Amino acid sequence: MEGPASEDHRPLPDIPLADLVAAVRALRRASVLVVGDAMLDRYVYGAVRRISPEAPVPVLAVEREVAMPGGAGNVVRNLTAMGAAVAFVSVVGDDQAGSDLTGLIGGQPGVEPWLLVQGGRHTTTKTRFIANGQHLLRADQEVVQAIHPRLADRMVKIAGDAVAATTILVLSDYGKGVLDGATAKRLIDAAHSAGRRVVVDPKGRDYARYAGADIVTPNRAELAEATGMPVDTEEAILAAMRALQAAHGFGAVLVTRSEDGMTLLDGARVHHFPAEAEEVHDVSGAGDTVVATLAAGLAGGLSLPIAARLSNIAAGIVVGKVGTAVAREEDLLEALTPERGALRKVMSRTAALEQVERWRRRGWRVGFTNGCFDLLHPGHVHLLEQARSWCDRLVVGLNTDASVKRLKGAARPIQHEAARAAVLASLATVDCVALFDEDTPVELIRALRPDVLVKGADYTVEQVVGGDIVQEYGGQVRLAQLLPGNSTTATVARIRG
Repeated sequence: MEGPASEDHRPLPDIPLADLVAAVRALRRASVLVVGDAMLDRYVYGAVRRISPEAPVPVLAVEREVAMPGGAGNVVRNLTAMGAAVAFVSVVGDDQAGSDLTGLIGGQPGVEPWLLVQGGRHTTTKTRFIANGQHLLRADQEVVQAIHPRLADRMVKIAGDAVAATTILVLSDYGKGVLDGATAKRLIDAAHSAGRRVVVDPKGRDYARYAGADIVTPNRAELAEATGMPVDTEEAILAAMRALQAAHGFGAVLVTRSEDGMTLLDGARVHHFPAEAEEVHDVSGAGDTVVATLAAGLAGGLSLPIAARLSNIAAGIVVGKVGTAVAREEDLLEALTPERGALRKVMSRTAALEQVERWRRRGWRVGFTNGCFDLLHPGHVHLLEQARSWCDRLVVGLNTDASVKRLKGAARPIQHEAARAAVLASLATVDCVALFDEDTPVELIRALRPDVLVKGADYTVEQVVGGDIVQEYGGQVRLAQLLPGNSTTATVARIRG
């Protein structure tokens, strides 16, 4: 079906890889104001080994709990993961969940939080119970009602002051009451008065509340709800997008379409972005990633089509992760340069934790060992082969250069950390390399919680650093046999001699 004569369906031209990499780097220059419904996401992990005698339901033996910001808080989390500076304005209740959420938001780098407290209001909390990688149940605690008018006035005043110090405004509406009534329109008017663009992640049917916004980002179901029009074909989706744009004066409409990718109506131009995900594990929070990447791109000076393209790549990354995940700069760069091959195994601590969570969701046992691995020799290879035989996936904790110098002296390491990590990552027995800057890997072990901790047999089980931690939660400590006559220190001495 052909569109109006003024409509331009030309494809987005191919962009040189260097320009795309530069576009990713631009995200860290972003300064974004986020206003919306903050939530607390809790994840309770455990194992099910029996059915309750009280009712035909599984008994979850809880092993650990994780809490993180959700809703608009997850937009903030995605922005900070890209290195952007964020001002965040929202409302929480005067309860423990509100206190926990305030601490989590305030603990993120580069965030200026303005979390107002409303007495008697319950902070929206979503608790997911997960066993052996499968969701058992989600329990929600929330009050869906508009915030107090005086609190709304105060929030608009704070946002009006903050918008001048940022580059773009994001309204993240989860329909819990923070952006009810005229609040959204007042915020849009304040942003436009300051010469700032507005990106809206909408909710519900009444898009008149967002009239004049520069970009709205509904998903396909939300587009159908807002317009009352069918969205079962490409032509129908475009027709609904045009109707939505015309009805409320939106500058652009970006529709996320799950496995069908994304479609952008930018004025009269239409761009389609095919889905980027190779494997879908969890779609939780993908919309937050889209709006965060889009806003960061625009705030960093990118064109709308390029920012949308990056947001599509970012969405493909997070749906391949477990839980409400984020896309970091290194994730985006890796997606753009898959030829990095083995170097993809070299990860930050946070990325390694996410990778371990994905492995656990598949029911795989995770092993861990660590060392300086300055000059890789047969003894190292033998230890790593044994370690890998005791688990399904092996993480190697690698001392940074600074850590090696403190442990071995100023003349070490012989090879810098990037070279040592690259050599380890090239081994088939190694599935992940995570650098740590401390003298010992204790904090890395606490974060990753490996099922098996491996060290050489020149230690006893009691001497293995982190062994008590692993054994406390039911993990194993294994000692690998050593190959005699192999030592980096001895090799260095022979070379110098």
